[in-house]
Amino acid sequence: MEIGKRILITGGTTGIGREIAILLASKGAKVLITGRHQEQIDETLNAMDGAQGSGYGIAADLAEEAGIRKIFAYADQELGGLNCLVNNAALAYQSIMEGSYKDWQYIVNTNLLGYMACVHEAVKRMETAGEGHIINIGSMSADVRESNSSVYVATKSGIQGFSEALRKELNPKGIKVSLIEPGAVDTDMQEGSEEEKLQKIANQEMIPAREIAAAVLYCLDQPKHTDIVNIKIRPHLQLI
Repeated sequence: MEIGKRILITGGTTGIGREIAILLASKGAKVLITGRHQEQIDETLNAMDGAQGSGYGIAADLAEEAGIRKIFAYADQELGGLNCLVNNAALAYQSIMEGSYKDWQYIVNTNLLGYMACVHEAVKRMETAGEGHIINIGSMSADVRESNSSVYVATKSGIQGFSEALRKELNPKGIKVSLIEPGAVDTDMQEGSEEEKLQKIANQEMIPAREIAAAVLYCLDQPKHTDIVNIKIRPHLQLI
């Protein structure tokens, strides 16, 4: 199966985003990844080297309007437009009783407003073609709403509601919207050593990031008349 698409993946340098980028490039896509650190961008692009598709990367901060403008100007220049946006960039945070207004603002700007702003820019480029695909990576936190995670839960609950309303706005334009909400995934967000995470995977309490990438590919591989609206992916023994 070959995915001949021009795809922007935010937060595409580590964890879930990195695995999505590598998989989609291997299927023939032109993939643009964003992240805050050039070293991680370079490492991911090296991992994509030799794929059927091609990889591009740009360092930018999604918490700032200037960063959003920078990303989409680069996408126009290098990709010549977009067929798909994968909104993935997010930061972990705990209770609202920790930190300051500036801390919360940065998390909300990255985890929620960044998604919204990227959708705004992507749709402007997709609607002229009458087709496209927005894939938002959410979290089980939108449903589980864990204690001592109120700031993160607020952003992921926002993404859930945003995605549901967004689909009603964009489907008449020919643009699909999919929301993927993972459970515990082996990423930098999870506490513990790599050995501990591998043990959790073996215990069916955590899943590898590549399985979320496979879900993204599944969404993209559907015919035009079929939408994958929401996927909830959890480890078999993450009993929540």
